[in-house]
Amino acid sequence: MSATTVRPSAAPTGMGAVPGRVQEQAPWRPTAGGAVARLLVVTAILGTVAVLPLVVTPLTRNVVATIAVYGMVALSLNVLVGYTGQVSLGHSAFLGIGAFAAGFVLTELSMPWEVAAAAGVVLGATIALLLGVVALRVRGLYLALVTLALGLFAERVLFGIEPLTGGGAGQTADRPSWAAGDLAYAYVCYAGLALVWLLDWRLTASKAGRAIRALRDSERVAASWGIDVTRYKLLAFVISGAIAGLAGALFASITEIVSPLTFSFMLSLTFLMMVVVGGLGSRLGVVVGAALFTALPNVLDALGERYAAFPLDGSAAQVLGAALLLAVLVWFPGGIAGLLAPFVRWCTFKPFRSAAGSRVGGADTGGGDVRP
Repeated sequence: MSATTVRPSAAPTGMGAVPGRVQEQAPWRPTAGGAVARLLVVTAILGTVAVLPLVVTPLTRNVVATIAVYGMVALSLNVLVGYTGQVSLGHSAFLGIGAFAAGFVLTELSMPWEVAAAAGVVLGATIALLLGVVALRVRGLYLALVTLALGLFAERVLFGIEPLTGGGAGQTADRPSWAAGDLAYAYVCYAGLALVWLLDWRLTASKAGRAIRALRDSERVAASWGIDVTRYKLLAFVISGAIAGLAGALFASITEIVSPLTFSFMLSLTFLMMVVVGGLGSRLGVVVGAALFTALPNVLDALGERYAAFPLDGSAAQVLGAALLLAVLVWFPGGIAGLLAPFVRWCTFKPFRSAAGSRVGGADTGGGDVRP
C-alpha cells in the first residue's frame, strides 16, 4: 500500500484562510472579568501607596518621604549600573552634594527652596560630568575604585569644609513654606519620585536611551553601529548625577538639617544593594528594593518594641540586607523584579506567565552583563 502525501497547501486551514500563508493571530485580550480584576488590583495598589502618608503616624511620614527619595537615588544609580553597565560605589557623594548645595543656598544665601533644588541638580550633574570624563579612560574595577575614592573624598574632606557645610554641626535646610508639614512634604517627595520615574521612562523609550543600553552590551559593537560612545556615556553620568542631586535637595529638608555623617560608604553600598536586589534595569524593581532596604530597620525596631520575644532590632538590617544580596546572586538573579514579573505582566493586561517565561529588561541577565 502506498503512503498518501498531503501537501501543506492542501492541509485544512480554516474558513477564509489563504493556503500557503501564515495566519496572523489576533492579539490576546483578557476577558471582561479579567480586565475588571486587573483594574481593581492596580487601583488598590496605587491607592494604598497614595494614602500611605495619611494613615501612618506623624513620625513615620518622614520614613515614607525617605523611601521616595531613596527610590530616586536607586533610579539614578540604575541608569549607570542597569542601563550602562558601569558600577558606582560612591553614589552617596552625589546625594550629599545635592543636600549640602540645597542647604547652603537656603541658609547662607537665603534664596527660595526652588532655587536650592535647582542648585542641587546642577551641582550633582556637574560633578557627575567630571566623573564621566574620568570614566572615558577607565572601566570595570578601576572605575569602581574611582567612584569609591570620590565617595571617601566627599565624606572625609568635602563635607567637612565648615564654611560650606557647617562642619560637624551640619547645615540647616528649611522646607518650603507651602509644604512645611511632614504630610505635605511627604507628598513633595512623592512628586519628585513620580517626576524621575516619568523621565526615566521617556529616556528608555528614546533614541538616547537605546544608545545608552547598547553601551552596556559592548562599547565596541555600539561604536560600530555609529553610536557616539563618549557622548552617550557622559549623558548617562550627567542624568544619574542630576537625579541624585535632586534627591539630595529633597533629602536635606526631610530632617531640616544635613549632617556629614549621613553620607558614608555604607550608604553607597546600601544603594548598590537596593539596585541589585531590586533587579538591574527594572524601574519597579529598584524602587521596591529601595523601599525594602529603607523600611527594614524601622520595621525591625517596631517589632522589637511590640514583641519582647522578637530577637532582632534595626541594627540587624545590614546583616539581613547582605543575606538578601547573596540569595539574589545565587538563587534569584533577576531580583525582586524577576519575582514580580508574572504579576506585573498580569497587571499590564498581558497573559500570566511564570517567572521563567517572563523577561525583565536587564534584570533577567542577573547582572552578568554588568562589568564588575
